[in-house]
Amino acid sequence: MRTVTGPTENVVVVGAGLAGLSAAMRLAGAGRSVTVIERDDRPGGRAGRLDIEVGDGTYRFDNGPTVLTMPDLIADAFACLGEEMDDWLDLEPVAPLYRSFFPDGSVLDVHADVDQMAEEIRTVIGPEEAAGYRRYVDFVSQLYRYEMADFIDRNIDSPLDLLTPDLARLVAIGGFRRLAPKVREYFKDPRTERIYSFQAMYAGVSPQQALAIYAVIAYMDSVAGVFFPKGGMHAVPAAMAAAAAKHGVQFRYGTEVSRVETDGRRARAVITSDGERIAADVVVLNPDLPVAHRDLLGKEPWSVRRLSYSPSCFLMLAGSSAHYSKIAHHNIHFGRSWAGVFDELINKQQLMSDPSILVTNPSHSDPDLAPPGKELYYVLFPTPNLDADIDWHEVGPRYRDEVVRTLEARGYVGFGDAIEVEDITTPLDWEARGMERGAPFASAHTFLQTGPFRPSNIWGENVVFTGSGTQPGVGVPMVLISGRLAAERITGKDRSYRSRAVRW
Repeated sequence: MRTVTGPTENVVVVGAGLAGLSAAMRLAGAGRSVTVIERDDRPGGRAGRLDIEVGDGTYRFDNGPTVLTMPDLIADAFACLGEEMDDWLDLEPVAPLYRSFFPDGSVLDVHADVDQMAEEIRTVIGPEEAAGYRRYVDFVSQLYRYEMADFIDRNIDSPLDLLTPDLARLVAIGGFRRLAPKVREYFKDPRTERIYSFQAMYAGVSPQQALAIYAVIAYMDSVAGVFFPKGGMHAVPAAMAAAAAKHGVQFRYGTEVSRVETDGRRARAVITSDGERIAADVVVLNPDLPVAHRDLLGKEPWSVRRLSYSPSCFLMLAGSSAHYSKIAHHNIHFGRSWAGVFDELINKQQLMSDPSILVTNPSHSDPDLAPPGKELYYVLFPTPNLDADIDWHEVGPRYRDEVVRTLEARGYVGFGDAIEVEDITTPLDWEARGMERGAPFASAHTFLQTGPFRPSNIWGENVVFTGSGTQPGVGVPMVLISGRLAAERITGKDRSYRSRAVRW
């Protein structure tokens, strides 16, 4: 494994996102002196927080990821500091994981418990589909075992690094076939097929294009479980930063880095927007990788210029007086179209004509996130990224009204009239927050943008990248892992890691 060269005592981490915090905690635990520089006034990065006060209280919105899986990865970051995650975070399992609504009026709850889920499928669809589900769980569990250690949870310097016995095992079970037909080997009903393949959207590709290895994402949430922290998702980076600070990590909030000072291929310092020079033995960059290359290093290599990007999304955060008794914490409303949705978003680069949407109701699990008797709604509509010919200045207000109409047609009666406060994020807003092409899911996980073909997390002699734009990729578990991989580029292999990690 390639590591940085030269001294590594003083590390500057640019960005206090989940990946940057994961790296900082591990580096501090390994005895490094760590300074984290964050342009916002609080940690979190994409896992941000928006508080809106009203007369009778405060709406506390998460404005980034809402699905938390694989909490053992968070626990391991705390363990690097000698801390117990449970002393800092109160995590509760979300049950059901999702409630899925279909255009024929049927509803299917998704559970992590295999027997409970099999019974749900048997009741709603039938016994043959339930048996197929059990076989699918066996398949994705194998995928997880074969992929995690050798292909996700390690630094990869060359395609030759993939030549392990697990590669042959993945080939043998069909991991390199296309996801959609592989899923149909187990599921014959379109409802279960959608539930266990929609996760390809997180990887920026359609189920028809994605490799079956991406079914491992379905394992991470639909088998391993989904959790929610008391205080909302932002409680995770807040707790991580507090634990890191307790163990000596210095945080500089409200400070923006304008560039990395380099001497050839060696970083010497970071320069803030007000001209301050902060010397560093090693620099860890948590901003979106193409932005970090172009804006901070002043270099955009071909491996970055060539990238294609995932779809974006239109996000409405709504504080509301309306309560809907039939929904759960996470709700997926599928339209009649399926392959057509991905064709519109990815190939035609146009808005969905028959949307499939996510509605999260965080106050369902934590009522304290909203004023008494009120609710929070996190409404996500996938959209094309900024490569599409869509003028969001003009389209945004109209699309907001279309989102409300769609919600009301899907059962959220009176949704628009019940909104007390709202916040809208379009692809233009994601771009303004530092996300290339306005794509919060970063570069797409096509075959040639995955594993060793994804941009490396090390540049020059002593610059390391972390976050969703580099290896291993997109999603809360992946960016937490990327923080560990970044730390290992500095400290060398963490030999005690697997003994601390519960799931393998």
